Amino acid sequence: MRPWLLIALLGFTTLTAGCAKPPPISPAAPRLALAAEARAACALHTLPSQPTLADLEIGYVTRGAQIIACDAARRLAVETYEAQQALNPGRADARRP
Repeated sequence: MRPWLLIALLGFTTLTAGCAKPPPISPAAPRLALAAEARAACALHTLPSQPTLADLEIGYVTRGAQIIACDAARRLAVETYEAQQALNPGRADARRP
């Protein structure tokens, strides 16, 4: 075998290997912090054992306010989840069949 052929083969191999780059490593998917209000369980007002008309009225208003607060916390959790998914759209598309 001629020595120049071996040198040329070695040179072409080195040039080809030098052009090949490993695929870029993507950083970890960003995570958003979920608010404590969205994690807490919703509390609901309960009536005493011997409720009066005033207890019923207070309970009605209190439960209404608690349901609104619970719905706002649920909405916050959903919006945080959707925002987190929007930060990395490639991952969401890869999981869809």
